[in-house]
Amino acid sequence: MTVTTTAPPSVASLDLGVIGNCTIAALIDRRARIVWSCFPRFDRDPVFCSLIDNQIDDGEDAMPRKGVFAIEMAGMTRCEQSYLDNTAILSSVLSDDHGNALEILDFAPRFVRYERFFRPPQLVRRVRRISGRPRIRVVVKPCLGLGEEPDEITRGSNHVRFVGADQTIRLTTDAPISYVLEGIPFAVEKPFSFFIGSDEALRAEIETTSREFLDKTTDYWRDWVRSLSIPFEWQREVIRAAITLKLCSFEESGAIVAALTTSIPEAPGTQRNWDYRFCWLRDAYFVVHALNRLGTTRTMEDYLGFITNIVDTYSESGAEHLPPLYPITRGGELREFEVQSLAGYRGHAPVRVGNGAATQIQNDGYGAVVLAATHSFFDRRLIQPGKEALFAQLERMGERAIAVFDKPDAGPWELRERQVVHSFSSVMCWAACDRLARIAGTLGRADRREYWRSEARRLKDIISDRIWNQEKGHFVSTFDGTDLDATLLLIAELGFVAAEDPRYIATVEAIGRELGRGDLILRYGTEDDFGFMHTGFLICAFWYVDALHAIGRKDEAKELFGRILQRRNSFGLLSEDADLETGELWGNFPQTYSMVGLINSAMRLSRNWEEAF
Repeated sequence: MTVTTTAPPSVASLDLGVIGNCTIAALIDRRARIVWSCFPRFDRDPVFCSLIDNQIDDGEDAMPRKGVFAIEMAGMTRCEQSYLDNTAILSSVLSDDHGNALEILDFAPRFVRYERFFRPPQLVRRVRRISGRPRIRVVVKPCLGLGEEPDEITRGSNHVRFVGADQTIRLTTDAPISYVLEGIPFAVEKPFSFFIGSDEALRAEIETTSREFLDKTTDYWRDWVRSLSIPFEWQREVIRAAITLKLCSFEESGAIVAALTTSIPEAPGTQRNWDYRFCWLRDAYFVVHALNRLGTTRTMEDYLGFITNIVDTYSESGAEHLPPLYPITRGGELREFEVQSLAGYRGHAPVRVGNGAATQIQNDGYGAVVLAATHSFFDRRLIQPGKEALFAQLERMGERAIAVFDKPDAGPWELRERQVVHSFSSVMCWAACDRLARIAGTLGRADRREYWRSEARRLKDIISDRIWNQEKGHFVSTFDGTDLDATLLLIAELGFVAAEDPRYIATVEAIGRELGRGDLILRYGTEDDFGFMHTGFLICAFWYVDALHAIGRKDEAKELFGRILQRRNSFGLLSEDADLETGELWGNFPQTYSMVGLINSAMRLSRNWEEAF
């Protein structure tokens, strides 16, 4: 997929490409500018943050005032961008109307060195002439701290240091340093490379190192893609989604963040601006399913390790409630605060760091952890020592699920001002008991299997009675309620009801009627703390596709899936939400949940390879 832009964007956009190496990541706009990247890892302060600052210098190039790394070609009229096939390496070809052209290759090094993964907090930009005599102006304006400019800038013969109070960023290049610092245009007569990252000297020749890193990173990604299990249909779409999911994983701990950004609003004119650079337990079940279907055993095993470490920590802490989200290393604060030094995406303030939902009571988390960990007991590819001990800890999770299944919580949509007994949370608590019975069976623990079966039956009887509304003729979102929400689409996949159950079919049809907006689905149709929803939550659209397929409306599901794919941006990526009318992407980006939904739906809907030819 190659995309072309011919006019300079005047406002920020989510038409962005992503590069990374499972330590850091960066977002690149349609003029090949790095507009978002955090150092030295996903959840730290953004060094490049113009995506959420909205301050533009006067002039034709609409250059952000800070938080940007731009390589501007004089007289550029076109920018053609595409990923190198089956990689996370982005090519941007800049050209003018007079035969001048150049290419920028952007990537973060990732490959095996000394029998371990080399994935430094570092970005590499390679510039080469294609034709004519192109001239470039390099603009490097990092922020150190939240939107703050460096305290000091120092230089050497081939590097620039941007010095802040808490960290220092180093740019190493074989381009003329004075031209870079002073923003003076110069001709690209030979290849130039730019390394930017932590304040460490590059102890090798710049061009040779750049070329070596590029070749080895290309080989790594193509080898990784070769190992994927992919559907016959929508191969390109699934490969790009899989690479993006991989880029959202923090390999050191195994965590997978919900998104790489903070404070991209869920809709225009709203204050639903949240920080998504953390790991939500709710995502665990769906992420594990996607990773398993893709055959990415190493990433799945690392992620399950992160989840089971949470089980250990929770068991040891004696805490009453399980936090719904965690930092990517499980340590540190998630205290939410607003940042005044950044103006916000398109001026949509506030910019938030941290997430207050971490202190909420969300009772579905117990089921989410047990569901994810269940995989460890059944997948023979995974060598999981200490299964009996892990089972004992999961049983504590199950006991908490029994205790809270009928208690009010903030629910899956993280309501901030009210609590009710949410159907989804209750069903997930049932799922914890159901899966613990299955785990006990595989461990040969007949007594515990019968105990958990009995508790699962008891919870199911109560929940089924409380979430079915006879007058409405469908399941409802809360105990004894009347309203719908999109999580009800999941109760068949979770095994709570059969897809053939008339009650489930009626619920799917009701959601289509009442929450459907064109090809998109609202999370819910009622007013919440911030008003009514004005965008469709993309994962809900994929849930609806899966539900249609499950109840036998397979052709309709496949057609709808194809239309939802058209909501992806020019690089094949999705955010959290889409405008109901225009389809424009909103919400944090790229959204792991959305990419997982794409993968899972494609796997369900595609013809088998055996059927294809």
